[in-house]
Amino acid sequence: MNRVLIPVDGSPNALKAVQHAIDRFRLSGGLEIHLLHVRTPLTQNAARFISRRNREAWHREEAGTALAGARGILDKSGVPYVAHVELGDKAATIDRVARRLRIDRIVMGTARKNSLTRLVENSVTNRVLELARVPVEVVAGESVSRLERFGVPAGIGAALALLYAAAD
Repeated sequence: MNRVLIPVDGSPNALKAVQHAIDRFRLSGGLEIHLLHVRTPLTQNAARFISRRNREAWHREEAGTALAGARGILDKSGVPYVAHVELGDKAATIDRVARRLRIDRIVMGTARKNSLTRLVENSVTNRVLELARVPVEVVAGESVSRLERFGVPAGIGAALALLYAAAD
């Protein structure tokens, strides 16, 4: 039995990874799917004003929303799965859960981004690729928007211009 971990954040790209795993399940049959939604904990400053019970309820509600699409696809397809919700750094938590569950493969959906954008931003996918000790299958999702495609290089250009002006 192949154990597959699919990180899910509610995005269309994550749902593409779920559909990809379903297609593999239909071909091979022996697949155990684990959905994982990782919640970022609130900062200490924010957490001190919200009761533990309210924080837990909020995380549970947000996780339910993020997992709903993936659960719907899997339920409709008749593919068995187990859903997990964890708090922590996304990439480190994905790796930790993969080890704890003895996962054979991680299947992740990701947006199609240019190399410059991936270099500048802190990509969860890139960090999982660095951390994971099991194969990581990356399923290409939607292209980035025009704003993202041109916004990041423009922002870098503006930052360089400011640095150049400040140097004078």
